[in-house]
Amino acid sequence: MVELGIDTFGDISLGADGALKRPDQVLRDVVEEAVVADQVGIDFIGLGEHHRPDFAISAPEIVLAAIAGRTTRIRLGTAVTVLSSDDPVRAFQRFSTLNAVSNGRAEAIVGRGSFTESYPLFGYDTKDYDLLFEEKLDLFAKLVRDQEVSWQGQTRTGLERARIQPPLGPQGITVWVGVGGSPESVVRVVRQDLRLMLAIIGGDPRRFLPYIDLYKRACAQLDKPLRPVGVHSPGFIAKTDEEAREIAWPAYQDMFGRIGRERGWPPTTKARFVAEVEEGSLYIGSPVTVARKIAATMADLGLARFDMKYTTGPIPHGQLIDCLQLYGEKVIPMVRDILDGTRQRLN
Repeated sequence: MVELGIDTFGDISLGADGALKRPDQVLRDVVEEAVVADQVGIDFIGLGEHHRPDFAISAPEIVLAAIAGRTTRIRLGTAVTVLSSDDPVRAFQRFSTLNAVSNGRAEAIVGRGSFTESYPLFGYDTKDYDLLFEEKLDLFAKLVRDQEVSWQGQTRTGLERARIQPPLGPQGITVWVGVGGSPESVVRVVRQDLRLMLAIIGGDPRRFLPYIDLYKRACAQLDKPLRPVGVHSPGFIAKTDEEAREIAWPAYQDMFGRIGRERGWPPTTKARFVAEVEEGSLYIGSPVTVARKIAATMADLGLARFDMKYTTGPIPHGQLIDCLQLYGEKVIPMVRDILDGTRQRLN
């Protein structure tokens, strides 16, 4: 069965008075949103780690532990843990602890991150960007697989027959690597025998087909098993296409305008937004529109998992709750029905 999840960075949202909420209020809202997601049948929630004022979540595993105490079935993970500026041993301990308190519901999605604030914050130099992730992913993968680990590298002190506490339970833990579109990153995922999560935030998702093909070729060449592949993309659902666009566009313009100014991008436009909704990787619209688009992406890329980032900019908490209810109650069943019908026709 295909899996459909959600992601959030805890985007700072608007309150009832039209002013931006405090981060502590947003964190409590994220917990409530996760409770709703659990109730309506969403498979997974991923919390992204960021260290900037427009996102509230900097310690996702702590928030996930709070969610674990309020939920029963939804799987809990990160999207992503910025492993390059973290310590793999401490990251492993946080995930093994979360896995224990959630009765085996934890997953890790690790990556290098789309922002660089964490590097100077934790004493790392971005000139070591590639080496940091290469070595830390290698150590993290060993810790996940082996109860006793010996390891040597350049970016931290080595380990000699180390046993890290608490250990994982008998079922272990699923680890994904978030990849933004680098062929080298795809091969690295295969080399470590982990799962590939493609971050597709713009353009026709089918442009990532060469990366799926590369993943399959690398598995064959390195004699690794094919693992499920997933995609993370932004979206928002309302009762109608018009309502969804009306709610999502101002928030999208706000967030991408702010990030664009930091990075020297040209101003975002309504026409560009509409093009991404209609032909690109924004899954915004009514339940039927979004379900058809998700199903098409999953079929075209051969995906086992789709995670929708349901927060993009300062959308109010109440509208996010409505979005999650529509996603769980309407979109997910429709996606599965469409994909099941496609498989039956092919057979």
